[in-house]
Amino acid sequence: MPRRGDNIRKRTDGRWEGRYPAVSADGERRYLSVYGKSYGEVKEKMTAKTDSSDFPAIRISDRQQICDADFCTLMEEWLEEVEQSRKYSTYIKYKKLYTCHIRSHFFQDRLSGMTNGYIQTQISALDVSDTTKHSILAAIKQTLRFAEKQYGYPMPVITGCSRQKRPSAIEILNRTEQGRLIQFLYSDMDISKAGIYLCLFTGLRLGEICSLKWADIDQEKGLLHVNRTVQRIESKEGPAKTTLLETPPKSVFSKREIPISDTLLSLLNKFRQGEQEYVLKNSKPMEPRTYQNHFKKYLKQINAPNYNFHILRHTFATNCIDSGMDVKCLSEILGHSNVQITLNKYVHPSMDTKRKYINALSADYGQLCGQT
Repeated sequence: MPRRGDNIRKRTDGRWEGRYPAVSADGERRYLSVYGKSYGEVKEKMTAKTDSSDFPAIRISDRQQICDADFCTLMEEWLEEVEQSRKYSTYIKYKKLYTCHIRSHFFQDRLSGMTNGYIQTQISALDVSDTTKHSILAAIKQTLRFAEKQYGYPMPVITGCSRQKRPSAIEILNRTEQGRLIQFLYSDMDISKAGIYLCLFTGLRLGEICSLKWADIDQEKGLLHVNRTVQRIESKEGPAKTTLLETPPKSVFSKREIPISDTLLSLLNKFRQGEQEYVLKNSKPMEPRTYQNHFKKYLKQINAPNYNFHILRHTFATNCIDSGMDVKCLSEILGHSNVQITLNKYVHPSMDTKRKYINALSADYGQLCGQT
């Protein structure tokens, strides 16, 4: 409930919300909201709003003024809400998209000009990857949705970006490379090599293995609990400074349990020392870039291509399908929200697997023809 007299309440998501009155250009009275992490922060913001005689045009305006509102100003306001309501890593992602791409291409545009055709034309002209284009489009759509929610501006229908080319196939380690890598990891194995081995047999992401704690491994049930991830992102002190940030996993589905074999469990326990908290390091998570470099060093020593760390996850998924695991089971182990993500992104039948099925089909045809 709001505190008496100041119209500030704590929301179910943990944030504090304050509502204050404003008057539009046509004299209509309405309430606007500010958000913060504490009661005091919201109180300070409300005082600044109500004491100011110079509200932004998009705060109190008639419909025409809303249509003429500067789009980038509106996106900056949406980013403020994202900072208060979403994970810090999510806020940094959208902020970088805004500062690096959106602001320079939409800096003179008004809200009324943000039509589907114009947005598609501007995004298509960007010299960035398809993935970045889709992320930019997502940020623009959320800003327009924010304008609809906050100011009643009707959101236009925005279609998805059309891909300019067929996405390249995701690589996996072939059987020969897998064999050489496993043999190398077993020779003179240490905890760093054991972590790579663990990823190859569980599909853990780079940030998940770097933040894995011994407490996440259930010795009795043979389960590995994925409870967090770690990444290096821009700190609040400025773009020149970064920080190693531990957060919950990528999504609610990424927080999961993975069964591990007795052999793998026994292998890991050989490297557990005393009260060591993290698996790869003693009292803090491993730096993801450092561990990525370890993996690339191992690849170089077995004369394999300079693969990205994520190839371990792709290889694990493909091996599971080849061994007969159903897609639903694999999807849950990988922490996906639905099986389509698993099928479209992570399941890559090898040429050996395709050849096996073609040979089996040929054998069936041969039997129909009376051949042995």
